Amino acid sequence: MFLNTSLEKIIALQRNAANIRNLCILAHVDHGKTTLADCLVASNGIISSRLAGKVVLLCLIVSSEEQEYLLNLIDSPGHVDFSSEVSTAVRLCDGAIIVVDAVEGVCPQTQVVLRQAWLENIRPVLVINKIDRLIMELKLTSQEAYTHLQKILEQVNAVTGTLFSSKVLEERAEKQKEEEKDSETSSGEQVYNWSAGLDEADDSNLYFSPDQGNVVFASAIDGWGFSIQQFAHIYSQRMGIKEQVLLKTLWGDFYLNSKAKKIMKGAQAKGKKPLFVQFVLDNIWSLYDAVVNKRDKEKVEKVVASLGVKVMARDSRHSDPKVLLSAISSQWLPLSQAVLAMVCEKLPSPLDIAAERVEKLLSVGTRRFDSLPEQTQELKKAFLQCSSGEDTPVIVFVSKMFAVDTKALPQNRQRPLTQEEIAQRRELARQRHADRLAADLAAAESTKMESLTIKDSKPDEEQEQSETFIAFARIYSGMVRRGQKVFVLGPKYDPTQGLSMLPDGCSASDSVPEVPHLSCCSMESLYLLMGRELEELEEVPAGNVLGVRGLEDCVLKSATLSTSPACPPFIPLNFEATPIVRVAIEPKHPSEMPKLVRGMRLLNQADPCAEVLIQETGEHVLVTAGEVHLQRCLADLRDRFAKIEISASKPIIPFRETVVRPPKVDMVNEDLGKQQKVAIIHQVKEASQSRSSDTLHVDSSGLVTLTTPNRLATVSIRAIPLPQEVTLLLESSSELIRSLEQVNLSLREGKGLDISIRTLEAIAELKAQLESLLQGRKWRNAVERIWAFGPRRYGPNILLNSVEGYQRPSVWQCLGRGGQAGAQAAVLRDFDNSVVSGFQLATLSGPMCEEPLMGVCFSVEGWDIQSSALSQNQDTMEQDSTSHDTLSESKADGSGKACEQVESTAAEPSQARRRPETASADCYGPVSGQLIAAMKEACRQAFQAQPQRLMAAMYTCEIMATAEVLGRVYGVLGKREGRVLHEEMKEGTDMFIIKAVLPVAESFGFADEIRKRTSGLASPQLVFSHWEVISSDPYWVPTTEEEYLHFGEKADSANQALKYMNAVRRRKGLYVEEKIVEHAEKQRTLSKNK
Repeated sequence: MFLNTSLEKIIALQRNAANIRNLCILAHVDHGKTTLADCLVASNGIISSRLAGKVVLLCLIVSSEEQEYLLNLIDSPGHVDFSSEVSTAVRLCDGAIIVVDAVEGVCPQTQVVLRQAWLENIRPVLVINKIDRLIMELKLTSQEAYTHLQKILEQVNAVTGTLFSSKVLEERAEKQKEEEKDSETSSGEQVYNWSAGLDEADDSNLYFSPDQGNVVFASAIDGWGFSIQQFAHIYSQRMGIKEQVLLKTLWGDFYLNSKAKKIMKGAQAKGKKPLFVQFVLDNIWSLYDAVVNKRDKEKVEKVVASLGVKVMARDSRHSDPKVLLSAISSQWLPLSQAVLAMVCEKLPSPLDIAAERVEKLLSVGTRRFDSLPEQTQELKKAFLQCSSGEDTPVIVFVSKMFAVDTKALPQNRQRPLTQEEIAQRRELARQRHADRLAADLAAAESTKMESLTIKDSKPDEEQEQSETFIAFARIYSGMVRRGQKVFVLGPKYDPTQGLSMLPDGCSASDSVPEVPHLSCCSMESLYLLMGRELEELEEVPAGNVLGVRGLEDCVLKSATLSTSPACPPFIPLNFEATPIVRVAIEPKHPSEMPKLVRGMRLLNQADPCAEVLIQETGEHVLVTAGEVHLQRCLADLRDRFAKIEISASKPIIPFRETVVRPPKVDMVNEDLGKQQKVAIIHQVKEASQSRSSDTLHVDSSGLVTLTTPNRLATVSIRAIPLPQEVTLLLESSSELIRSLEQVNLSLREGKGLDISIRTLEAIAELKAQLESLLQGRKWRNAVERIWAFGPRRYGPNILLNSVEGYQRPSVWQCLGRGGQAGAQAAVLRDFDNSVVSGFQLATLSGPMCEEPLMGVCFSVEGWDIQSSALSQNQDTMEQDSTSHDTLSESKADGSGKACEQVESTAAEPSQARRRPETASADCYGPVSGQLIAAMKEACRQAFQAQPQRLMAAMYTCEIMATAEVLGRVYGVLGKREGRVLHEEMKEGTDMFIIKAVLPVAESFGFADEIRKRTSGLASPQLVFSHWEVISSDPYWVPTTEEEYLHFGEKADSANQALKYMNAVRRRKGLYVEEKIVEHAEKQRTLSKNK
């Protein structure tokens, strides 16, 4: 059935898109993906079947040919840290094999990969693996195993059903909105039926069911697997029952009535064995019982004879019974046959790509598909036809770049020698040997030295180019040829702009004018990826996956390539893991810094999730998804990319700073009485008086008033903690807020931007959610008064406009309800930007340890520009020419008077109204700069006037453990500040699933410690979850009598928040208040003094 593939055969099959299947294998860690992939590869003769499951062959792509089908198979890692690799694989595929462990069932990463497959619109099929564990480990009977398998199918279908229903309800809600718009007059109250859409939607092909043929039961390590179709075919011949009837009844509540010789329903109610147990599982259970458990030779011989399989003598004599079992079962129920038949039958070919998926891929950011240029919309036909014609535009998506050893490239590979060449070399070697014996010893030494020098000179030249980058890509349309020139479309490329700037019929080979985010490059070589081997190709038609060399200078991580400038860039890849673990890296020997910089650049290109940046301090920082990912990146950097000894700092833990409402109880949970509160207010007053100066005033209520040094502008600001729900909403909507900011920027500049209706609806929904969450007197009309979000204009902090009489355009103006700007607003709007900039700077680095703020609202309650320098302002125009000289003189003799005089000319409202052009010219002058600094300082002071707290990044930690090691798991979690949320026992097993949260700061070495303490019986999965406020105050000192009694006067017990804060301050080189013992003397006891 399976033939060894030859390159000519594969090239011929590549031209028939209908028989191509691009698929990936997705699963939770250790559920058997790679073993399954090896079994499929072994069936094709690429690795030996004896090594299947024993070697970790990371087969990126394997081509398999079964009944003239070509399969491009991509294996993917299961660990949560590498979920970005899953995203790159899923984008290039049309289908996926989801592998689930029969014992562990649906695990966290299984849900993640199902969601990723759903989001990319690819069709999944299911393999329930490790069924041998039900027999050997759990010792289940065949009836119990059947019930267990039913539950696993229900779990998988529940995940898929949730994704489907959320999509249907979304579409239903959109449809309802459109209907409401169409029918302007609606009489009476309407009752909305949410389930109406679900009833109408067709979900028959959505779920996994053995009778649909999209489920295979397998044990990859033992080499067997089957689908219901195989057994239906066997029993239809034996029993004379129609195959179609057996297909419908082999899985489900059906049993065989032996008297009537009929298949009847109601096996469970009548206590009968279901057909699946009787015809399928009982046979497998009896095989395991005879071969592994009892080792009954006679029974094994009978089984072998009845199945008609051939067993080699060495297999039957082998001391390990699993070898014999594998030999029998892999012939009786070959796994590769079952899986590949399901793949060819159930997964779509590149020709069957859904129109919905095409539109989704081409609709970038806020643009909707029908707003794209006509030429771009015509490309949809090219996608759907998947044609390789001469006139068809080439469209290729590169999902990742991977590094390959230059020696592994086909052109550099050593080719096998012919018989003549071998004979020739043998003769030469004999001749050389004879010459060496005859020659003098000195001559021999000199030839050795020569050969040594020749050999040594090569590695230095080759070292530079030891790694070559190959782009991992899929062709969606057109025929790609070696040496062909294509456009590389950057993620911000706009086809409308490109088409307007480029001449009609322009191709990448022409000399094209400069277009933003568009470049040209040549595809030097095309490769077929065969496991670790690369085979060079001249041309590749549409629908295939390939490797491309020569794109490393144009493509960083992923890109869209096309011969048509009308093609938009594809939507970015959907990464589940967030890079959060940072380390600073430096070489052991400073002279090797250039090698490190080059190595980090290569690593950044090779890893889809890793980020490389240089901080303001000059440190080279590597950002990774987790501890395992970090170890992999450091190993790659050390051994492959930089090839030098490096030293990495301790992980740089991210924190956030926030303010909270004043506490109602003290540190010993005693209610703070009125007297105590008064005492605390007095303390605040004393603290604020010590902070107050001639330009700064801090009110007892937390209102901070700050005047700029030139006394012209004054701002009054109050910091208010945002409700937790609002912070979470802003954090999750960061992309939407960024889109909103882009829209507002284009409106301010007077440009029009075509926004999709979906984006507008999402913005309107965000506004409605904020209005519902910000309730109460304090937040009255707050949403309309939002001035800006920060940091970086899309963060989880808000700047609120509470200035009386200042009406500025609303941030929601794209919804058509923008505030009307008055005359004063027109003047103040120039400095409006300075206020926003000051707020952005303040929220980017807080006063506690220079970390970004989170969940803080800064309300600007007063903003005055005083008219104290009217007489100086009238001479503004005359002084403009000499202002630069005056400034330099003032700096030289150290007096600030001239500087003050120049700065005071910048902004006075009445003068600005009379001469608007002066105001606009001066808005970037000294006053705007001073206003930014004043705004930043006022925000920091307002922040410090409230109770401050640190926020720690938290991981969600899922641990599967047996009952006997449960206590040890809890011990490790408790020691590392973890908190268990819930635990539940997995039905039918002795495994517990523990869900906990753990601070990222405490997570390093956590997985290793858990494995050591539980002897490898428990392994955690850590995924970044959320930010959580650390309840303890880092600046806390005892104030009440109870606190003095409990903590003592020094209160030197461990303060977790203070420990974290000081660690960050120490790392950043900021001042840390620590008690250091100087000139310590050894204590003398009385007995020593005698």
